[in-house]
Amino acid sequence: MYICVIFKKQLNNSEEILLKNPYKHNGTITSTVLKKTSSKFTKKAYIESYGCQMNFSDSEVVASILSTNDFEITSKPEDASLILLNTCSIRDKAEQKIRKRLNDFNHLKRINSKIKIGVLGCMAERVKHKFLEEEKIVDIVVGPDSYKDLPNLIEKAENNIEAVNVILSKKETYSDISPIRINSNNVSAFVSITRGCDNMCTFCVVPFTRGRERSRDPNSIIDEISSLQKKGYKELTLLGQNVDSYLWYGGGLKKDFSKASDLQKKTSISFDKLLKLIAETFPKMRIRFSTSNPQDMTLEVIKVMMKFENICNHIHLPFQSGSNRILKKMNRLYSREEYIDLIKKIKEFIPNCGISHDIITGFPTETEEDHKETLSLMEYVKYDFGYMFSYSERPGTLASKKYKDDISLNTKKRRLTEIINLQQKHSHTKMKSFIGKTMCVLVEKDSKKSNLKWSGRNSQNTVVVFNKENYKIGDFVDVKIKDCTSGTLLGNAISYSKSI
Repeated sequence: MYICVIFKKQLNNSEEILLKNPYKHNGTITSTVLKKTSSKFTKKAYIESYGCQMNFSDSEVVASILSTNDFEITSKPEDASLILLNTCSIRDKAEQKIRKRLNDFNHLKRINSKIKIGVLGCMAERVKHKFLEEEKIVDIVVGPDSYKDLPNLIEKAENNIEAVNVILSKKETYSDISPIRINSNNVSAFVSITRGCDNMCTFCVVPFTRGRERSRDPNSIIDEISSLQKKGYKELTLLGQNVDSYLWYGGGLKKDFSKASDLQKKTSISFDKLLKLIAETFPKMRIRFSTSNPQDMTLEVIKVMMKFENICNHIHLPFQSGSNRILKKMNRLYSREEYIDLIKKIKEFIPNCGISHDIITGFPTETEEDHKETLSLMEYVKYDFGYMFSYSERPGTLASKKYKDDISLNTKKRRLTEIINLQQKHSHTKMKSFIGKTMCVLVEKDSKKSNLKWSGRNSQNTVVVFNKENYKIGDFVDVKIKDCTSGTLLGNAISYSKSI
């Protein structure tokens, strides 16, 4: 027996619903049901997203496309005639989770045969034939560059015609689509600025599932942010597989920039210029960006961050391994020494900058000495927080073709545990260093543990919890930190912040 508990909160143009749902993998959904503003909505669609922030941003694009084609977005899969999973293929665990969800939804389909099930995103491209032809567990398969074709594919599926489009584009950035914020607090939003990746890290599927790098027209970015500001949003996160690689010279693939005209090269806009443009144009908006590859992070970006108070002091800087030998096998185009020099520059120009990481342990041929070099780099930097994984071989990647996955599961688990324990130690130390300091916090939502307290983040992307008093969601509040846990700062509100 399932018990569904529903809490509703009225927003400007939508209604946020928090509920326990038996069809959700972890039992919890935070979703937005669009208010029906006209009679155009004749069908309902349910979207579930996995993986990186780009996938969640893409789901907002998909929601917009569907809403203009008679679909209302619902938080209840059992009410939907169309169920879409926006998938992640970065690790085997992610794929297995999605397969389980597809089985859950196919149970619904056995009850209602009219339901159509679709797979979007990275996993769509990789396993399209298995899903459609062999396992027959989905009706629609749509790659990351083909979302505009969804109405046509839905029609095909309804007529029992194979509905698949995983063609990668050299131009598509969805700059002409106004996203619908389906999981929004009406305060913070994602803004996609690049798509694809050229780096060809040997462990990664992204270049194969999302194609080559191309950047979005800066005018469309400014227009989207302006629209968000008018709607009352206070913070944005610039997204891309690698935002530092942003390069606009009139459109086209980044790799073709060498063929651009002299005028195009002179008037091109790199990430530091885009970041400066956004910060200057929207001084009352707080700006974050994610994510960065160390080889593309420039001193110019760091200097722009230093100059503008509304750009958050946080850089996500994945290093993956502390060993030069492993970095070379991963095709990471920087060395341990170059990474450390970059860290030194960040700390020199932005002393209070929060730095987070990604680490992959157990990569093929990784020795205990390689592992110790990763731990020693962590000891040197002392990251605020990070994302830590054991290596999972992904079919089709260069690593799967070139290297045998020769590190035992037990060794991977032990090394990962050592990395996690060390990061927890560093995180707690960093947390304690904030005690006694006053920092600007954007109120985002209720605290998970008490509806009498607000939860928000500081400039370093650390969660801060404090008493509500008279403040509301969307306020910038100066909070003095009095205590902390291993992952959360606890403080008292002082006043409305004047720093932004």
